[in-house]
Amino acid sequence: METPKFKKQIGIAEARKKIERFCAYQERSQWEVKRRLLDYGLPYGDVDELMVELIRANFLNEERFVRAYVKGKFAMKGWGVNKIKQGLRTHAIGEKLISKILGEFDQVAYSQKLKDIALKKWPTIKANSEYEKRGKLQRFLMGKGYEYAQIESIMDEFQ
Repeated sequence: METPKFKKQIGIAEARKKIERFCAYQERSQWEVKRRLLDYGLPYGDVDELMVELIRANFLNEERFVRAYVKGKFAMKGWGVNKIKQGLRTHAIGEKLISKILGEFDQVAYSQKLKDIALKKWPTIKANSEYEKRGKLQRFLMGKGYEYAQIESIMDEFQ
């Protein structure tokens, strides 16, 4: 398999320094790092070799990445489980690891976050009827990645 041609190719030593800085800045998935290394114009063999080195040196750790991703998306962006799962799938994370980490989720905090988001959104919704307003809130919360059953359990508070 031939390496695709890039605008500027860099050597493996320079790529190693750059990618170590890239990984040290924040948690990265293996998919992100591999894509970045290929963008540097490195041959596939060198990319695989560097990936192994990064994992051994603990610059890359999938479980650590997933924990940081879940924590950040839930705490900062208020995402629900469905949206978090989808985001992790785009990073080529296995279902087993996703299920393991999301299984450790604090359900009380999750329900409270859902209520807080709904209470904050409710007064801003413009609608002609209460029924329409509730529908808009449900769609908003589903767009944030929350499950329909969880949303239904808190909808009685909005009347």
